[in-house]
Amino acid sequence: MKTLAINLPESVELDNKELTIFIAAKLFEASTLTMGQAAEMAGLSIADFMDTLYKFNVSIFNYPASELESDVKNATESIRRH
Repeated sequence: MKTLAINLPESVELDNKELTIFIAAKLFEASTLTMGQAAEMAGLSIADFMDTLYKFNVSIFNYPASELESDVKNATESIRRH
């Protein structure tokens, strides 16, 4: 893994562990990391990481809206055919 050193204002009230989890959550949200990779980076099990995502307002369903729209359209068409 890469190591990164950053300077944060004293007003940031997160410890190193919380910052690591936050960054992992945001990288997952951006589709840069998979759920498993982000959980590993955060040092959490996948289940615990999923629970933690809520704290950072990140959905566990990392699914682009465009793909969801397409899937809904395909499902609707499939229902109409049957």
